[in-house]
Amino acid sequence: MTVRPPGAPALQNFRYSDIDQYRQAVRSIDVEFTPLSRRISAHQTVLHLRGCDINLIRSFPRLLDAELARNCTAVGFTMDDRFPIRFNGVENDRSLLTVGHGGAGYKSLESVATQFASIMFTPEIKGRGWPAIGRQFAIFAITGASQQRLRDLVLEVLKFAGESPDALQVPGARTGIRDSLLAAVDQALATASSAQIGSRSSNRQFYMVQKIEDIVRADIAAPIYSEELARQLGVSVSAMDSAVLQFRGMSLHRYLRSKRLWLVRRQLLAGEVSVKACALAHGFWHLGDFSKSYRLVFDETPSQTLKNAR
Repeated sequence: MTVRPPGAPALQNFRYSDIDQYRQAVRSIDVEFTPLSRRISAHQTVLHLRGCDINLIRSFPRLLDAELARNCTAVGFTMDDRFPIRFNGVENDRSLLTVGHGGAGYKSLESVATQFASIMFTPEIKGRGWPAIGRQFAIFAITGASQQRLRDLVLEVLKFAGESPDALQVPGARTGIRDSLLAAVDQALATASSAQIGSRSSNRQFYMVQKIEDIVRADIAAPIYSEELARQLGVSVSAMDSAVLQFRGMSLHRYLRSKRLWLVRRQLLAGEVSVKACALAHGFWHLGDFSKSYRLVFDETPSQTLKNAR
């Protein structure tokens, strides 16, 4: 979780052209991601207000895991039309609004670069009639008009912050912005369909994928294989494959292979092992196939990565 340094401006802009330099600049949420492309062109605008943060980001193809901090509420929506996304196991490209309360999590597959916005409210929003939500973010189908109002409001607020930074020091201005955002979300939820799209997702599969992620992160130097994961989780390989397919949009084999490729890259960037030793340690026994896969993902050979690191 990133904390804004004391004295930093309320409005901050970040640009990234290299995945190894990318970082998350939003408070109140912990994010882990696996890129699906090496070359990126991402930018992020963050407006920090008391009790309310706005994040506007042009992202890159990636798998993403996020978990909110306690005592806050997050609302998210895309800024692009017809953007295909797999969010908490549900694939959709309609006008959607995602909502999560303190401690809630989500998993998404963003297969193409897109622009989206999120609004973080602190403390957690209560007493406005917003739907009760469990441990996962909920997804609501809203009208195109209400989604466009949210988009326009976010852009107007960011423009105001850029042109009138001194005005943000006025408590009434900050409170007014927060109230306008809350009212727009109220209106959007009032148009939402009664059934949550996300309710079709399986809690059991969600947490199965989460446990897989936890095991992978616990020992980044260890090879990742389906049989060992199944043993540790006490489930079948087919059950894991079904969960990963729903929440990641790809087979378990492809998902784990992608994870292993990024672990190889991390070790090569440390410059302490040979390409062959690193590849074999992570189960890539066919070195020609490994090199081809590596270059396809990272746009450079493993040897180039190691040379640059050293």
